[in-house]
Amino acid sequence: MDVAITRMSSKGQIVIPNEMRNDIKEGEKLVIMKHNDRFIMKKATELDKNIIEDLEFARRTEEAWKRYDKGEFIEMDFDEFIKELKKW
Repeated sequence: MDVAITRMSSKGQIVIPNEMRNDIKEGEKLVIMKHNDRFIMKKATELDKNIIEDLEFARRTEEAWKRYDKGEFIEMDFDEFIKELKKW
């Protein structure tokens, strides 16, 4: 997963950092989903194909943030993490 920091302008515009927009073309539509204080951005062209997967990802992400906020995260090595990830 890639992570970058950006900010919103006084006009409500948000710049997608250059390293995050390699496969986004000028004028391409993006969908932004908000749940509480979490945002997920997705290309609109891919939304129809993957809406079920995206919603499941959003649900799991929200569950993970709740566990993190409660201090319930566990530590594991890389191989254990990949094994657990494949169960998803």
